[in-house]
Parts: sequence; structure tokens; C-alpha cells
Amino acid sequence: MPDGLNRIFGVETEFGCLVDPASHLQYEQVVEAVKDHVFHTQRLGAIDLQPRDEAFEPAFSGGFLINGGRLYVDAVGSHEEYATPECRSVFDLIASDRAGQRLIQRALEEVGLADIAWFYNNSVDHFGGHTFGCHENYLVKSIDGFLNDAVQLLYPFLVTRQIYAGVGRVGGHRIQYSGTRLTGNDLRNVVDYIWVSNVYGVDPDESVTYQLSQRADHIIKTIASRVRFNRALINPKWESFYSYGDTTRLHLLFGEPNQMQYAYALKVGTTCLILDLVERGMIPTHLRCADPLGDLKNISRDPTYKWMITLEDGTTLRACDLHREYIALAESFRGRDEETDWILDEWKNTISALESDPMQLYDKLDWVAKKRILDEYVADAGVDWSDDSLHSVDLEYHNLNPERSLYDAWEAMGNATKVVRETQILDAMTDPPPNTRAFARAHLVRRLISELRPTYWVDWDAVYLNRQTAVELPDPFDNYADLIEGIGK
Repeated sequence: MPDGLNRIFGVETEFGCLVDPASHLQYEQVVEAVKDHVFHTQRLGAIDLQPRDEAFEPAFSGGFLINGGRLYVDAVGSHEEYATPECRSVFDLIASDRAGQRLIQRALEEVGLADIAWFYNNSVDHFGGHTFGCHENYLVKSIDGFLNDAVQLLYPFLVTRQIYAGVGRVGGHRIQYSGTRLTGNDLRNVVDYIWVSNVYGVDPDESVTYQLSQRADHIIKTIASRVRFNRALINPKWESFYSYGDTTRLHLLFGEPNQMQYAYALKVGTTCLILDLVERGMIPTHLRCADPLGDLKNISRDPTYKWMITLEDGTTLRACDLHREYIALAESFRGRDEETDWILDEWKNTISALESDPMQLYDKLDWVAKKRILDEYVADAGVDWSDDSLHSVDLEYHNLNPERSLYDAWEAMGNATKVVRETQILDAMTDPPPNTRAFARAHLVRRLISELRPTYWVDWDAVYLNRQTAVELPDPFDNYADLIEGIGK
């Protein structure tokens, strides 16, 4: 593949951790041991010597890696989190994402905890009611009024792409939103003062047996900045992570970690094409939905797979038909690069397959694969869909340990379409994408590690080798190869 799509994107994934109660270990001890092993024993990254954020990422909570990504323990919930490097190709992104999972699992094994602790890239705690993030980041043009006007054209896509991007889940949750405001006695973490406004309760919803999305039940706003108990489709993040010139970072909260490489590529690739359409003003205004959050939940829970969306003028439209309209508009981009053509072809094929028989996509889409696995379990175990054991089956689909993961077992049976080679994933554990600034940052991180520098500071867009030498990396599209070759000792 050539350079790929003319856009920068990346994904941050929060990993859940379960620990065998008989071990008497706390999960916080496990995530810290894994993080410390990666930085101090394997020396695969430069750990932060200074806090990036006192509330979220204090000093020594993680750092940037030699593959261009970032591994850290998020202070809110003390969970392991991995951010991919900046990518321009969906295939580079998938390789980098899988590389992060491999790094975490390998570290868990090397510290001797793989038999008593497990990491999961799922997005929901079935019994506790918690939800974990898989956040997408896209470089977008700084359009005036984007969050008021243009974003309205993005909502219908975001609430319907779950028909191929959803990872599936057993059961549902019902939000008991009271509007209660937290008081000083309720705030246990300094971050709560920044990110929490109102709170809600979560109860099981016995009316749902299976749905497309793990996160749909927990999204209560379209846009919100204070998101810990106020989860939204979009969380504004106007800062330097991707910002450059007349561009800024679009941070999507509504997304889930796909195990299926095909679904992952389709999710990110189609989102890039939709953003192309939005930026060019090519999506007609009549394709705006009247109730994005209502449609989000209804589509996720629809057992008939009709997946209806209601437009602002009151007419209804099937999600598949909506996506056909998007595809027709995006066909104007055909021929600009091989990756765009692949996305257009697979988008069209997937929508046709979903309309004729979604179950034929068992080797491409997570929600279909998981449904097939669960159907087989229900038949073999002689249980019905109300049995609590189904939640465990659901969870094990997302286990990072290939010896326990039901996805890995499904893949080993030849039931998963791969879009990146195993060698690409192995390379991405230590090598950054070659065509973004992650290339230069990774080179400089290697140098910090090899030279045992006592002082340094690393961020997405700059690396301070010491107090006197700063290497600025403002353009995310530039790999800065010439610059780093010219930097003296």
C-alpha cells in the first residue's frame, strides 16, 4: 500500500483487568507491574519524569514507546491504556494497535502473572455497570461552527456505523439518570472536580438479550467535555495532540475495540471518508437525524436488523440505505489512492451482505462472530439467553491472552479475515509508522534510552533531549527524517 489516506488518526484503548481473588493481589498492582516491566526491564520506552497532567498522568505513570505509541496507567480507575502512534494508513493503525496488545500481554507473562491476571479489550463491565473507552482521534479541518453545525451531519453516521463496527454484547444496561450533583464528600479523585458534573446509576435491563454495541447504553450526550458520568459521542479536545495549522483533533468517545481486523479497518476507513465529505460540505442537510441518542440505542437493540433512523423531517430510513447514500457521495474520491478504493469496495460489499443476511459476515464483523459463538454455547450448554454464564463467554471473546481468548480460537478455526500480516504486527511492536512524526519521536526515544539521559521530556509534538535541546515536531504528516539525522549529540 502507498502512504494511505491523507489524514492523521490514532486510537486509545483502556484495558480492563481481572485478577484471581485467590492470589490476594489487587489489579492496581498488576497494571503497575506490567507498566514498570515495559519501561524499566524491557526498556521499550522513555518513562515520563515529569507529570503530563497531575490528575490523569502523574510522573512515572507511563511514557512514549520506541514504536511511536504511548503506554500508561490512567490515574482515573488505574487502568492500563495504550495509544497508537499517529497513522495515515488504516493497516498501519491496526498493526500498531495489535502491537500494543502484544506488548501488554508479553509483559504480563514475563512478570509471571499470566496465570492469575487477565487483560481485556472489551468496553463494558456486565455486572458492575462500568464502561471502558476505545477512543478514536482524527485530524480535521478547523471549520467555523464545527461543533454546532457540521457535526450534525456526522451524528447519523456515528450512530449507524455500529451495524458493522459494533463488537456485540450480551444483555443491556438501563441508565437511572437523576441529575444529582456530586458534593465534596463524593469526590474521591482530584480529576472528579474537573470531569464530573452529574452522576447516574446503572441497572441491568432484562429486556435485552443481545445487541450490537457495548457502549450504546451508556452514551447520554452528543457532545460533552466533562465525561466521566456524562459520556458522549464526541468529547472536544482542542489541544496539540494532532493540531497543526488550520487543523485540530476530533476525539470520538463512541467507539469500541474491534477484535476483527476487517471491522476495525472498515470502521476507521469509513469514518475518514465521512469526514472528507463533511469538510467539503458534500453531505446534504436532509441527512440529519432528529434523535441521535434514541437512534443509537434503538439500532443497537433492534433484533430484526432493520436498523431504522429518523431524519429531522420525520421520515425514516434504514441504516443500510443511509450508508448507500454515503457511499454514492464518497465515490467521488475513488482513484485517489489504493486504500480509499479498498474502503469503498468493502463498505459497499458489507452493506449488501448486511442487508441480505448479516450472519454471513461471521468472519469479518465482531458482533456477528460473537453472536455465532454465543448461539453455539447456548445450544451446547442447554441454557437460555438469560443465563449469567453468557456474560463470561462474552468477556472471554476479548481476552488478550491467546490461550484463553475466544476470538483467537475463532480465528484459529479460520473464521477471521485478516487485513494485516503477522510480520506487520511484530514489526510494529518496535517500529513506528514511517510516514508520520511518530517516526522521528520514536528515534529520539530510542536515543534517550540508549544514552540514559537524566533529564528529558517527550510529548506528541516535541522532544526535549535536555534543558537546552528541544526538537519540535509540529507537522504530524512529516517524518522529520532529515531533521533527526542532523541533530548532534
